[in-house]
Amino acid sequence: MDRGGPLSAADLARRVRAAPPRLGGTRLVCVDGPAGSGKTTLAGRLAAALRADTVVLHMDDLYAGWTLTGAVARLSAGVLRPLADGRAGAYHRYDWTAGHFSPEPTPVPVPGVLVVEGCGSASRPVDPWSSLRIWVEADPAVRLARGLARDGDHLVTEWHRWQRTEAAHFAADRTCARADAVVDGGA
Repeated sequence: MDRGGPLSAADLARRVRAAPPRLGGTRLVCVDGPAGSGKTTLAGRLAAALRADTVVLHMDDLYAGWTLTGAVARLSAGVLRPLADGRAGAYHRYDWTAGHFSPEPTPVPVPGVLVVEGCGSASRPVDPWSSLRIWVEADPAVRLARGLARDGDHLVTEWHRWQRTEAAHFAADRTCARADAVVDGGA
């Protein structure tokens, strides 16, 4: 695991390009870590550094609301297994306002690089397909402040429950210890 100095998106992009594809002809990059740590920002910067032929998928679209349950299974069945076979994938995006999954599938083409960001993206079942697992961390107070600024103070109870849920998942899965690189998302 790389816990050295600060890693830029360009540094990570070089590592991705040097890694072998393990998801068919696609390099899978998993950007995981606690909510509010900066995963979405890092994934966007990494995709920009990688440029063409990169697709970003957000785990928020695969959660069934405020739960991790089933998200990795939906990712694997709808996206990863088809891509491993060289076929386009698809998933049904969760509509947070309506409280259910969209009936219309969201297509995922076969890219050179698939960046999956979100809590649970680097879960152990995804390891056989992953070219690079990145753990993003930040101070818990910073993470909570970011989340409430984005989602609204009225969701503070959900945020605290989510923090307990993700902490239990990360401890059981040893997500950080299995990461190939650790990035400070607090800056």
